[in-house]
Amino acid sequence: MSDTSRKIGLFGLVALLILGTGIVQSWNSALLILNMGLISAIMALGLNLQWGFAGLFNVGVMGFVALGGLAAVLVSMPPVPAAWSAGGLRVILGLLAGAAVIVAAAQVVNRMKRFRIPAMIAVLVAGFFLYRWIFDGGVAAVEAVNPASEGYLGGLGLPVLLAWPVGGLLAAGAAWIIGKTALGLRSDYLAIATLGIAEIVVAVMKNEDWLARGVKNVSGLPRPVPYEIDLQNAPEFTERAASLGFDPVTASTLWVKLLYAGLFAVVLAILLILAQRALHSPWGRMMRAIRDNETAAEAMGKDVTGRHLQIFILGSAICGIAGAMMTTLDGQLTPGTYQPLRFTFLIWVMVIVGGSGNNFGAVLGGMLIWFAWVQVEPLGRWLLELLTSGMSEGPLKAHLLDSAAHMRLLTMGILMLVVLRFSPRGLIPER
Repeated sequence: MSDTSRKIGLFGLVALLILGTGIVQSWNSALLILNMGLISAIMALGLNLQWGFAGLFNVGVMGFVALGGLAAVLVSMPPVPAAWSAGGLRVILGLLAGAAVIVAAAQVVNRMKRFRIPAMIAVLVAGFFLYRWIFDGGVAAVEAVNPASEGYLGGLGLPVLLAWPVGGLLAAGAAWIIGKTALGLRSDYLAIATLGIAEIVVAVMKNEDWLARGVKNVSGLPRPVPYEIDLQNAPEFTERAASLGFDPVTASTLWVKLLYAGLFAVVLAILLILAQRALHSPWGRMMRAIRDNETAAEAMGKDVTGRHLQIFILGSAICGIAGAMMTTLDGQLTPGTYQPLRFTFLIWVMVIVGGSGNNFGAVLGGMLIWFAWVQVEPLGRWLLELLTSGMSEGPLKAHLLDSAAHMRLLTMGILMLVVLRFSPRGLIPER
């Protein structure tokens, strides 16, 4: 089977699975799987740039996705005038003071020849107390403003689509900080740094209510597509839905999800085209040469650390874009839902199963693994009910039925083992 035929067959299988979901279950479920599958494919594409192109072991995908979600709030939500009046300026001054303290400490280290360490410690300690005095007062004032529904500064009130590239920029900035710190060291240092930064990002989002309401969540984000209720009240839409045999409620729900799918598909197509062009460019060939033998590439005069920083920033930016898209689809930011199992481990499974180093493989893995992640639990429940149908009621039967929730983890492990056994380079391997 040729490579093209293999790709067509596998993507056709994914399409049949989604269509089958619509026929057997509901089209609402099928479109929801499609939308989240497209977003997951973008996340997998970003990770594939880092691991498949350059061999960078990033286990902090969750943090970059969370920064993208934060961007959706900071860009699209309207500002809270009362919060800005109460302490917004003081919060900004506090952040600037903290940044100034760090810069001052760095200057002390670089310019002083004697007593550098004591002077740096003195600057940091004094600066810390100054920063906390300015910042804490502003935070307390902001969070006291109508905390039941606000208690934060809000955003810029711009169109939510602008949050998608901004989410990429936030993630790219975090990747630059991590890369400047950890790239050039052993790969395990990069893994530790990305994991730690991801947990720090989520912890800040959970605890700093002034930023995005913390665990109180931000809901009601603006949408790039119409609201269902507006469609249901539009005579033209209801007439068109009736002519197709749909009631207005069902038709509006499906139409909104189709519009989201169109937007996500356009973004995925653009990123996939750019990634393919990068892969087959001299830059892409250089990246793979560095991945395969860093020592030889460095001996040829290549800036290995600089190139690693480039691709690490690019891959993280793509994950940030996907995070902003996901928050836009959900219509809310819920920091408590950012878990490594969903936003790091599962994305790695997608890349490994789809085919590391192959952009189409990453997209396929994102779609296929997300479908399995969603459907395994209900199918597992059905299977366990079938297997235990002849058993008498008791603790053993109840325990087996309760174990259906764990079928996801078991299935993901089995899928990865089967693929690694029979197709170690993934379903669509690198060529």
